[in-house]
Formats: sequence, structure tokens, C-alpha cells
Amino acid sequence: MLGASLRRLREERGLTREVAGFHIRASESKISRMELGRVGFKTRDVEDLLTLYGVHDDAERRGLLEMVREANTPGWWHKYGEVLPNWFVTYVGLEEAASVIRTYEVQFVPGLLQTQAYARAVVQLGYPDAPKAEIEQRVHLRMQRQERLTDKDGPRLWAVVDEAALRRPIGGGAVMREQLQHLLEVATLPNITLQVMPFRFGMHAAEGGAFTILRFPESDLSDVVYVEQLWGALYLDKREDIDPYLTAMEQLCVESTTPGGTAEILGEFLRET
Repeated sequence: MLGASLRRLREERGLTREVAGFHIRASESKISRMELGRVGFKTRDVEDLLTLYGVHDDAERRGLLEMVREANTPGWWHKYGEVLPNWFVTYVGLEEAASVIRTYEVQFVPGLLQTQAYARAVVQLGYPDAPKAEIEQRVHLRMQRQERLTDKDGPRLWAVVDEAALRRPIGGGAVMREQLQHLLEVATLPNITLQVMPFRFGMHAAEGGAFTILRFPESDLSDVVYVEQLWGALYLDKREDIDPYLTAMEQLCVESTTPGGTAEILGEFLRET
């Protein structure tokens, strides 16, 4: 999370992105992209920024410069570059580094909890003209993202799913039955909390739509809110932008089913499917 560290150092010095960009012969927007991890890092640029930010301790500089090499080393997901839009590459990298993932979904079961058949149906809806090989690549990527959930040091996942997503028969009855059964099973895992926002609650705190909040193990890194759009995404990391989403998520968790209630409502949907 080199970008977040650079942003923290810049803010501690009270410097604007414009000043930092001028110092490395670049634009304000490049500093913004660096701090969000959406562009590669050049060692010289980082060295110059560390000097500007008053980082003179050799050990601290070496540690941060080592992060340049790590940041520029392609992650496993880069092998899917042909089918991954650039704006989603950033998300997968952040998800891989997160220790806590909190998500609210309205239309679909969260990607990290989808079965292979359900994921394939969702991908086919989004890319109806894509060749079969590309569809399978996208599905495989989604399945590979899920592997961290069962790692010993995997993230904590807290998902709130709107009832609409569970009633929408994606892929047909058999696919939905398998998906609902899968949700019942994964909801018993110690690092996964699954809640359902039932229709009976009417209006709720997140009427604006789906979003994900990513939290990282490093205490000096801020949360990142990810809001996906039709052909792009927003990445929010400023406190004033994050706080409304944190409040909405807390209210959603209070208003949604308890874990016991989640099992009960999923059982009801299974019997109806």
C-alpha cells in the first residue's frame, strides 16, 4: 500500500498534490493516481517525494523503496489482463490486501460468495456477445478471488444482501437452489457474516445502491470505499467521503437479519425455489 503511505506523508507535511507533482515534474492528477495505486511507481519519483516529505531515515526510506518493487510486481490477477477492465484491476489488488471486506449488494449475490454456475450466468448477462473462452476466464478469476476466504490469514467478510438479489432467478431454478444452499454453508464459516435486508423493512440506509468498504491491516492506511458503475468505478479514500458509507453500513447491519434469521430466510427461499 505504497500509495496510501505516500499520501499520509504528504498530508502530514501539509502539502498539496499540486506541489508534490511539481516537485517530480508531473501533474497533480499523477500524484492522485499514485496515491490510489492506479499507476506504476518509478523509484526516482518516490525518492524525490520522500525527500520532499522529510523522510531522511535510511531504514524508513529503504522500507518504502522496497515497496516500489513490490508494487510494480504483477499480482496473480494480472494474467487475466485481457478480460479485466483497468478500473477493476485496482479493486482486485485492494481486495487481495484487505483484512476486512464489508459489502452491500442489491442486484446479485456478492462475487466472493457466488457459485461457479451462478457466476457464469451473471457474466453471460454482462457480456452476452463474449466468446465462451472469455466467459470462462472471467468465471475462473471470480473463483480464484474466493480462495483467500478459506486461507488461515484470509479476510473477514461481512456481507449484507438485499432480498431482491436472492429472489431474482439468475441462471434458472437449479442454479439458484445451488446458490442459496451455498450461502447457507458459507454463512457458517467463522470469518463470514451474512445478513439479508428483507423487503419488509421498506426504505433503508443504502437506497443509493451497492458498495464495498475495504479495511487494511496497516493502522495508518485509510479505508477505501468502492462503488461500481456501469463502465467504471469510484474509489473513495477521504474521511469525509468514507464516513457516510460507514454509517450506512452500520445501519444496514442493525436493520438486517441476525445470523439465525439469515439461515431461516434462506431456508424459506430454498423451499420456494
